[in-house]
Amino acid sequence: MPSVLQLAVQTLLAVLLAPVLFGVIRRTKAFFAGRTGAPLWQPYFDLVKLLRKRTVLSSTSTWVFLAGPVALAAAALLGVALMPLGPGAAPVAFGGDAVLFVYALALGRFVLALSALDTGSSFEGLGASREVSFAALAEPALFFGFLALARLSGSFSLSGMLDRPLLVRWPDGGPAVALIAAGWFLVLLAENSRVPFDDPSTHLELTMIHEVMILDHSGPALGLVLWASMLKFLLFAALLVRLLLPVGESDAAVYAAGLVVGLLLVALAVGVVESSLARLRLVRVPQLLVSACLLCAFAFLLAARS
Repeated sequence: MPSVLQLAVQTLLAVLLAPVLFGVIRRTKAFFAGRTGAPLWQPYFDLVKLLRKRTVLSSTSTWVFLAGPVALAAAALLGVALMPLGPGAAPVAFGGDAVLFVYALALGRFVLALSALDTGSSFEGLGASREVSFAALAEPALFFGFLALARLSGSFSLSGMLDRPLLVRWPDGGPAVALIAAGWFLVLLAENSRVPFDDPSTHLELTMIHEVMILDHSGPALGLVLWASMLKFLLFAALLVRLLLPVGESDAAVYAAGLVVGLLLVALAVGVVESSLARLRLVRVPQLLVSACLLCAFAFLLAARS
């Protein structure tokens, strides 16, 4: 498949599948709470409703405020182009694309923080400060994981790192892969503002991190932020699934089914975690993120010795 067509198909599938994962998380939490919960398709309805509403702007905001959600969505789409979701290499693949993948997501975080600061609210500035501070502790875990996979696979491209199924990779790198999976799951929770790092459903002033940065966003701007957040969650979930997927790409149908089921299982696991744990105190969050870094660092040491 030509790369342009592959990019279009992969982007379309990612855009359509990402809201379903949020629906699975909500239904899982509703199940544990003894409620029926909203339908799986509710995130689609929420996005359409926001796109049809009018945007309300603060008198102190500038063009930076509206540019933030657009740049955030563009960064998420760049991450989709770099992620090998289908059989074969990603639509955009080259040596070192893992670095671009990490910093594309970091760029989205940066522009969202700028958008929050542009409101002139010290409250949103507090949330932006927390967001970037915790992200600085989460990114090393990603890089240590990529270094370990680069050592095991001999490639520093995402497509090369993740092209071997777990059953083939396990005999020579099983412990390292297990440590990376544990560390990356913690990073997934932190980067996507999930419990125990953050609570996307809270509105307590002293505990919000991500939600406080988007309090002034409304209408299509808020819709773009939520849609980009869904894509970001899908990308981190895809990293875990590609790492742990037991089937290879020789059978495209089995591989596609395994990938979709794996993404749904990650969303289910996040829902279970959020239903079982309480949010950590802010002073405890860095400790858990450092633990994720250490897990991935130990994985790199094991891979380096293999």
